[in-house]
Amino acid sequence: MDFQQVIEAVGKAVDALGVLAIVIGALAATASAASHLFRREANVYGRFRRFLGRSILLGLELLVAADIIRTVAVTPSLGSVAVLAVIVLIRTFLSWSLELEITGRWPWQKQSTTAQSGTAEDGA
Repeated sequence: MDFQQVIEAVGKAVDALGVLAIVIGALAATASAASHLFRREANVYGRFRRFLGRSILLGLELLVAADIIRTVAVTPSLGSVAVLAVIVLIRTFLSWSLELEITGRWPWQKQSTTAQSGTAEDGA
């Protein structure tokens, strides 16, 4: 097995991990939500969305890593790097959108800033 085949196999393995993270996360989020719903707890939907969103974010990160491994290490051409750039751009936008949905803030915003503004709004 030569270097290129090893890198391709690693890329496929990381791809599989990304898909597994999404699938297992979705199943775990559903099971957790069903459990909370059965116990009639509050905010089941919000917790389900956060859990599922985090699973999708983890899966997206792994899928981007796999694309980078395969594109840069296996076939580094201008065309493949351009395709990779578009894929990373789309997945980054999806990740940022999910982060905003889950936490209510952009990834580059500090958590304490949001917590302080939330407290100020609650007191107003």
